Amino acid sequence: MAQQIALKLAVAEDRHAALKRHPLLARATGREQQTMVSVYYDTGRQALRRAGILLRLRREGTSWTQTIKRQDESDAGLTIRPEWQAPYLNHFDFSHVDDGDLRDWLQRERIAGNIAPVFETNVRRNTWTLEPRPGTRILAKLDRGWIASDGRREPITELELQLTAGSIDAIYALALQLAANLALPPLLLSKAERGYRLYRNAKPHPTRAREVDIRRAGAPLAAFRLIALDCLTHLQSNHAGAIHSDDAEFVHQMRVATRRLRAAMRLFGPVLPSGFAEALIPPLRELMRSLGQARDLDVLVAEIVAPVSRAIPDEPRVTELASAITNRQYSARAEIRHVLRQPAYGRLLLQAGRLLQQADFVDPRNADAEDAALVPFADRRLRRMLRRIHELAEVARVDNPPSLHELRIAIKRLRYGIEFFGALIPGKSGVTVIKRLAALQEELGQLNDLASAGNLLMVCAGREQHLREAVTLVGGWHGQRYAALLAAIPEQLEELRRIKLPRLKPDSGE
Repeated sequence: MAQQIALKLAVAEDRHAALKRHPLLARATGREQQTMVSVYYDTGRQALRRAGILLRLRREGTSWTQTIKRQDESDAGLTIRPEWQAPYLNHFDFSHVDDGDLRDWLQRERIAGNIAPVFETNVRRNTWTLEPRPGTRILAKLDRGWIASDGRREPITELELQLTAGSIDAIYALALQLAANLALPPLLLSKAERGYRLYRNAKPHPTRAREVDIRRAGAPLAAFRLIALDCLTHLQSNHAGAIHSDDAEFVHQMRVATRRLRAAMRLFGPVLPSGFAEALIPPLRELMRSLGQARDLDVLVAEIVAPVSRAIPDEPRVTELASAITNRQYSARAEIRHVLRQPAYGRLLLQAGRLLQQADFVDPRNADAEDAALVPFADRRLRRMLRRIHELAEVARVDNPPSLHELRIAIKRLRYGIEFFGALIPGKSGVTVIKRLAALQEELGQLNDLASAGNLLMVCAGREQHLREAVTLVGGWHGQRYAALLAAIPEQLEELRRIKLPRLKPDSGE
């Protein structure tokens, strides 16, 4: 059994030539080019995929190689997984698999007897052997070709950095050098995963945040690493959709992912290594700004102007205002697509991935004794956040929108915190508190959207008098709703004072 350690990077079709000319590749100690045809196999019910197993035949020249891999999830593009290779001699042979349970499972008649092709790939591969320092060897594999299944086909264009000798940090160091002036964001989906999606004809859809099981982490830093990697995966899972789709939910989910990552950094701030936050916050803040601008216009169209347009469809001023906002919305989407195609976006993800692979996070011996226990740490941090909410609730005023906005942000951070530590909360108590906080956050969010919509509407209206009149119409139409939301504030503040944190338990759910 061999272990494959690789980092996959997306490469735009029009950037292959520039990548091939990169000075780092010019210093390669070896280079080869080959055409590879790979056929992937599974049962009719996709038993291998469901079990996390990959079975592939690959032709290189005139010979075929059989490969078996475990389809472990990647850490924001980095995969570390076992694989077994053997020559293919006109029939599948699993005798060389030294994992007894896996070998026995593959040899079962209902598996081995029902294997058939499901998709194939055909790529032209350029491989450079790089030795950036003594004891380090990395294979840079640039693939360009296609993947096909059941008459459907889509392009492949990616760079894989495979570590054959040296440390994982060397992969990230090389990736960041290559990404200095090229957009090379980590690629989450392997060829096999893309092939299965094509085989099932599965359409891309926005990806939401998942619950992360941090019970196995033990220490706060290890828990943060799991949470941060999940945030990066959440972010990158929506990247292609935000670029290629008009569905605003992809951008929204990217914004949620960046906010969750920032909230996690704030929550675990006391134990984060020196320099970690300083390295990521500036580029993260810039990305959040771009995503926020696009999302604010989406909300303005869908929740502020659209209801008025439907209510008074014959009012030309509102129709023209909606058109002016839509134009800005298209411009904002074009801007975020531009941002997501820039080298800076890829460098942010690569830098975050590199930091999360360093010893402070992966070696539990580096945890300070005072903060080594996860549950006490979580309890202290959540109680601190709740105290902050109580303080803000005491000074929040109906006639002071900024005070309500600050309270909403604090509620959201506490909700994220409880979600992050959800695996440590027994029963449904955490879900109950999260639902209460989410409802309060939603109502305060609607109030904030209405309160801040005026300025954005006036910007969209510009100096056109009839559009400014439309802004007045929109504000008047929402007036009753705004008043109702304000009237509910005292009751919401009182409910906040009654909220209690769920009890944490290290062995919950076990």
